[in-house]
Amino acid sequence: MTQTPTARTPAVPGQARAHFTVPAKHPMVTVLGSGDALLRVIERAFPATDIHVRGNQVSAVGEAAEVALVQRLFDEMMLVLRTGQPMTEDAVERSIAMLRANGAGDGSRGGEETPAEVLTQNILSSRGRTIRPKTLNQKRYVDAIDKNTIVFGIGPAGTGKTYLAMAKAVQALQSKQVSRIILTRPAVEAGERLGFLPGSLFDKIDPYLRPLYDALHDMIDPDSIPRLMAAGTIEVAPLAYMRGRAQPRFTKVLTPDGWRPIGDLQVGDLVVGSNGEPTPVLGVYPQGEKDIYRVTAQDGSWTLCCGEHLWTVRTASDKRRDKPWRVLETKEMIGNLRAAHARRYELPMLTAPVAYPERAVPMDPYALGLLLGDGCVTGSTTPSFSTEDEELVHALEAALPGVTARHKSGPDYVLNRVKSPGDAVTLANPVTRAMRELDLLGSRSHSKFVPDDYLFNTAEVRLAVLQGLLDSDGGPVTQRDRTSRIQYSTASIVLRDDVVALVQSLGGVAYTRRRAAAGRARGTALAAHRFDSHVVDIRLPEDIEPFRLTRKLDAYHAAGGGGRPMRFIDSIEPAGREEAVCIQVAAEDSLYVTQDYLLTHNTLNEAFVVLDEAQNTTPEQMKMFLTRLGFDSKIVVTGDVTQVDLPGGTKSGLRQVQEILEGVPDIHFSRLTSEDVVRHKLVGRIVDAYEQYDSHNGK
Repeated sequence: MTQTPTARTPAVPGQARAHFTVPAKHPMVTVLGSGDALLRVIERAFPATDIHVRGNQVSAVGEAAEVALVQRLFDEMMLVLRTGQPMTEDAVERSIAMLRANGAGDGSRGGEETPAEVLTQNILSSRGRTIRPKTLNQKRYVDAIDKNTIVFGIGPAGTGKTYLAMAKAVQALQSKQVSRIILTRPAVEAGERLGFLPGSLFDKIDPYLRPLYDALHDMIDPDSIPRLMAAGTIEVAPLAYMRGRAQPRFTKVLTPDGWRPIGDLQVGDLVVGSNGEPTPVLGVYPQGEKDIYRVTAQDGSWTLCCGEHLWTVRTASDKRRDKPWRVLETKEMIGNLRAAHARRYELPMLTAPVAYPERAVPMDPYALGLLLGDGCVTGSTTPSFSTEDEELVHALEAALPGVTARHKSGPDYVLNRVKSPGDAVTLANPVTRAMRELDLLGSRSHSKFVPDDYLFNTAEVRLAVLQGLLDSDGGPVTQRDRTSRIQYSTASIVLRDDVVALVQSLGGVAYTRRRAAAGRARGTALAAHRFDSHVVDIRLPEDIEPFRLTRKLDAYHAAGGGGRPMRFIDSIEPAGREEAVCIQVAAEDSLYVTQDYLLTHNTLNEAFVVLDEAQNTTPEQMKMFLTRLGFDSKIVVTGDVTQVDLPGGTKSGLRQVQEILEGVPDIHFSRLTSEDVVRHKLVGRIVDAYEQYDSHNGK
């Protein structure tokens, strides 16, 4: 929104005046609402401020703090409208509440999320509707689910606790972060007396699980739900029927076609071995219930295995004496992971890049890497590329037939289509066309990613993409008396993970860290950093060239190259008990590739588990649920501690667990209030009224 700086002179002492210009691309009806409904909401919220509209000009006169809030509100509304999402009366009211809560009248953010960030954070789009948080607490709840293994969502009815958790579960399933969704709630009224109720088992438990089914139908094609449930991909069951039973054996295993659950593998299927080549499965052997451990490497990669699981490892002494790799059980290494201050056990690495089958791609992979690094493909302008290295400009032109790089100014080049006599004026720019096909058109620095057709392509394609990324946004880091490592940085979390996957699939290792935007020194553009920077430190095998750009490649080799990527076991921690499965493969070393491109024998399922109405669990049920279902899963527990339906005298497991687990790492408690109620406004008032009644009566 354009502000008029000359219109700041207060009309009355103690008052402030501000003018805003709504961009012409936003019709005023989208800003003010049908019949000025949104404007009336704003006027009711700021009764002491005079707000006037003339054409696309909005002015506000009143107390300085209130005028600043009005100005910030219109700015946030513009940001939301820019995404194509309409503003509603409810969204305006919530935006005002967030701005007041954040103390945004002084124009500073203070580290708080803005209304635009909250209202435009899409979780899931399905059947023509988008599911997103609507309040600040809801956004923090959703962010906590992303950052923690176990999250408790506690608050009154209508705050979206379960609905948002289920949306995150479906999102994780669709993005292949998990292999399974389990939705459960305690059937308190039925309890141990299900047998006394009429009808079949389904008839007895269905009323207690119906809200979960209804939410699923909002998020997934109803025709596909029976198929997913029949395959065990989605399970809805009462908590009482999950006590003590074995979990299905799901985990990520790398096959020539991508990742597959281990439970789907059969004798004769192909998985990827330690040499990157396909190897057939010779046997699938259930192992029964085992004590499970989480084995984590120093680069952050990890997997789960039983105590008797065999690992191929070697020590520094083994290497120095040229001894062969040894085989140890998991429990043999516990308590013996350090030799002085060094990690004792080295893990084997891929001996060659993973050999995925070739896929057709619409753009040269090296050119794609360059454009993901320093290209502008927002779709609002002609694609462009920024670099100080003319060598990259020539390489980009050579890799993009029909495109010429026209120098604009400084480091900026515009990628124009090469026109031929007789060409139609409406012919699309080849770069724009390819980016649209790859779903990258419109992406920005914080939202870029590597498409799957490049991530799961031949080693040559994957390396070319990585070289483009490193030539544009990476570089060698030289250290005295040490080989050179490679450093890459990006504002996109997804692109960071894709770079890690590219490196690991080529036999390298990658370490990640985050540099917060807040407090970082400004760069050459002298603009404040808007997004955190994600730094990736990389080491690749000696025979893999990470750069094509001459100056970077020369510096890399002058420092001795990248050396040998290595992985060591960093920690082995108990992870409960669970059913385990072992597969035998034809590879001579009996190894296959699992999550994070680790080489192992045995892994467990990955599931997203949602426990609803948890206030009606007993302490014993809560402990059982947390210790038996969450070994390698994401768990979200939701409930309202003011609506406990347990028999008199029985303590709620949800109330007790707060006293026990509050402050435990990787466990988060999100608390929502009546202000987060997204049903009828009267629901929030009812909740407040009951809370006041309970407080006055000493409850």
